[in-house]
Amino acid sequence: MRWLAVLMVLLGGQAAAAQTVRYCDYPVYPPISWSDGSQVRGVAPNVVKAVFGKLGYQVETVVLGNWQRCLLDAAQGRVDVVLAYSSPEREQSLQFSQVPVLREEVAVFVNRRHPVQFNRLDDLAQYRGGLLFGESYGPDFDRFVARHGNIEWVAGSQQNFGKLIRGRIDFITHERRTGLLYVEHLPGAADIQALPKALSVDYLRLAVSRRSGLAERMPEIDAQLQQLVDSGQIQRWLDESEVTYRDMINLPADAR
Repeated sequence: MRWLAVLMVLLGGQAAAAQTVRYCDYPVYPPISWSDGSQVRGVAPNVVKAVFGKLGYQVETVVLGNWQRCLLDAAQGRVDVVLAYSSPEREQSLQFSQVPVLREEVAVFVNRRHPVQFNRLDDLAQYRGGLLFGESYGPDFDRFVARHGNIEWVAGSQQNFGKLIRGRIDFITHERRTGLLYVEHLPGAADIQALPKALSVDYLRLAVSRRSGLAERMPEIDAQLQQLVDSGQIQRWLDESEVTYRDMINLPADAR
């Protein structure tokens, strides 16, 4: 009967593996997601672990070199889940939750030493902008970028804001909350400001690869998200993440 016991162990291991959700994150967006050097923290991983934990899954967090890699891996089914904005292009490979995780206001960040006039999207055509690989701020903005070709693409926020500080680009489009938190303690960023007028308002959503079996469970995923929203838990995670991120930044480098 030993062979039967071995078989049961093997089958049990396969079943456990099948219950793992691969979640991809590029943690450079505090307080939504960020890294403390050893793990990914913030609202996004908390939401993913809570939603899929309730559905009986373990969550494996995958961190790749840039945001575009996460989106490509999700499109190909190499990872199951990301948190992202919906767009017609992304909807071809990802199924988005009906219940949004967070409302986000997209702002235009500039260097006050190099003024930028912005009242509508087309005003930005005369300036040089910066974006992270894979970022999308809605169909209108994506068409604007394709039409004018005035965007420089980089892998990380530090590089992007560094170029804005040095005057190598004129503006960055970025989530207002995340951008303001990021530049609070960024060396040389005293002249960086977010313009009052919003570029757009969008909603961060949980997105499942259409190649993943989880796509069939979107109604259950939405139900779990709705519970988190209604209970105020997502807002509490957001507030806690901001406090924790500021505390980490204020620690001496050798204590982080």
